[in-house]
Amino acid sequence: MESIPIEISAEELHRRLQAGENFQLVDVREPEEYDYCHLPDSLLLPLGEVPRRADEIRADGPVVLICHHGVRSAQALGYLRHRLGRTNVLNLRGGVAAWATQVDPDFPRY
Repeated sequence: MESIPIEISAEELHRRLQAGENFQLVDVREPEEYDYCHLPDSLLLPLGEVPRRADEIRADGPVVLICHHGVRSAQALGYLRHRLGRTNVLNLRGGVAAWATQVDPDFPRY
């Protein structure tokens, strides 16, 4: 049985976005963090609201979950996969911190 990937690196996400792949980006950080910095076109959906607002996360097509270092987004991924059976979700490994170091050196860090 082929295993379904659970994470994506910042470099891979960047490459695939540049190639025009249609990801839904879901940022599970808090509003203050999102206001400080976020990936363009990402949806703010704080981790605590994921169970109530899961219908805003598409069920088809790739979804990337984002947080600061990848811990909260991994929690959201676990909920979506194990509780709701979603297999189309990926965790951004290292979060926006990895994006800042591996993809965009001008991306704000905190």
